[in-house]
Amino acid sequence: MLSRSAASLATLVAVTVLAAGVARAEEGYIKAGKVLFETHCRICHADDLAKKSYGPPLVGVIGRKAGSYPGFTYSDAMKGAGFTWTEHAVKAWMADNTTMLPGTKMRHVGVTDPGEQELIVSYLKSLAPKN
Repeated sequence: MLSRSAASLATLVAVTVLAAGVARAEEGYIKAGKVLFETHCRICHADDLAKKSYGPPLVGVIGRKAGSYPGFTYSDAMKGAGFTWTEHAVKAWMADNTTMLPGTKMRHVGVTDPGEQELIVSYLKSLAPKN
C-alpha cells in the first residue's frame, strides 16, 4: 500500500504528465490552425501587426468589438454590427459571413468544416497583442 506522501507524489506526477500532454495537443492545434489561416485568411489578413494587409489584422481579434480596428475603413454594415468577436462569432463568420452580416465588404469565406474552424480559432486565440 502506498503511503500518503507517495500517493500524493503519484497524483502530482499524473497531473503534470496530463497537463504536458494537453499543452502539446494545444500547440498542435495552433500549428494546424496556422496552416489553415495561411490557406483561408492570409490573402487578406495579417497575423502580425507589423505586416500590412488588405483587411484588418487578426491579432487580438477574439474579444474585439466588430468593426473597431483603428485605421481600417469598414463597411457601414460592419461599423454598425454591434457584436464582439467571440469564438462562436468567428466560427459563424467563417461558415457564412455574407448571411451573418449582409453588406460586408469581405468576400464569402466558406470555411464550413467545424474542425477547421476550431483549429483556426485556436490559432487566432494565440495571436494576443504584445504590449
